[in-house]
Amino acid sequence: MFIYTTCKDAHFNLKNRYICANTLPMRMKTLLSPLYILLSAILLAVSCQQADKYVQFTGYAQGGTWSVKANLTGVSVSEKEIKDSLDSILAQIDNSLSGYNKGSLLSTFNAGGDIIPDSLFLDIYGRAVAVYDATEGCVDVASAPLFDVWGFGFKSGEMPSDERVAQILAGCGMRRLQRDMTSVLSDNGKLSPKSLLLNSADEIMPQLNYNAIAQGYSCDVVAAYLYSIGVKDMMVDIGEIYCDGVNPSGNSWTIGIDSPVDGNDTPGQNLQAVFRVPEGPHGVVTSGNYRKFYVKDGKKYAHTVDPRTGYPVSHTLLSATILAPDATLADAYATHCMVIGLEQSQNFLASQPDVEGCLIYDEGGVFKVWTSDGFVIEQ
Repeated sequence: MFIYTTCKDAHFNLKNRYICANTLPMRMKTLLSPLYILLSAILLAVSCQQADKYVQFTGYAQGGTWSVKANLTGVSVSEKEIKDSLDSILAQIDNSLSGYNKGSLLSTFNAGGDIIPDSLFLDIYGRAVAVYDATEGCVDVASAPLFDVWGFGFKSGEMPSDERVAQILAGCGMRRLQRDMTSVLSDNGKLSPKSLLLNSADEIMPQLNYNAIAQGYSCDVVAAYLYSIGVKDMMVDIGEIYCDGVNPSGNSWTIGIDSPVDGNDTPGQNLQAVFRVPEGPHGVVTSGNYRKFYVKDGKKYAHTVDPRTGYPVSHTLLSATILAPDATLADAYATHCMVIGLEQSQNFLASQPDVEGCLIYDEGGVFKVWTSDGFVIEQ
């Protein structure tokens, strides 16, 4: 008699049916024991293992589309709840940190108003201070007026005079601000722009622009949520990328690098290279000067402004793709490289044991590619 049973106590017989071992005579058990052991192992591996369940979530945020690919195997949260949570997280980030959302905390602060900062506002400021130190002032979120005057911030502008640049440069920057935002909050949790100034007699109120790290930071916040519900394999793409684990094929994630051709505005349409992300969690960010720029009197003015000088950069480095432990750092270091140029970027990457990079530069009108030792180009 054949008895159908569960995977836990069954083995697979030659007639392709599940049978209970206890129904066999002792002699047959002895004869079949090697086959029993082998086929039991195969059956348990094939029949009892739950298949990976990759799901893609998409939406619109931060001026573009976002995408999250996640392996939901073992995750008890419903797909609808995950999608709702992702939308909610990105809406919270927009309402806190966006300079384009006129009702956000950041916009209110930049307009000189008092705010009650949320955890996102406090956290990203702390990250920005650390980035400012690590890049020796090359990534300065408190240089918002400089980005605005050149037309690459939250306001329109173009070709300011040297006098205007010098004036703005003197009245902005992280060097003017308290390093710990929480230490200057009032008893009721409010933050006034003036309280953030080191010099209380300073009359120029601070303005912040998180564009150099905000998208990477958003990826990290979303990834933290996915980890909290049990996701191990993921790719978070919000203009910048965070990934961990493996893709649906069971391999590490591969990512394309756009060719830094002026006007290449569609990500993935014209690729310079494809690379494989090393094992483990990584932020992946590309920064370049081929999408945001303008030409005046035959000269190209790129959107990367050096906050130390007040002027857009001019060098041969066209794009920098950075691999870092998280996307906030990758975002910051990609901008850092675009500020300092090719040779200094090579030296910087060589000095960072947990950061890898791919630099694309112009050499006599020909694109050249330089990679650090741990950056693996597939094609």
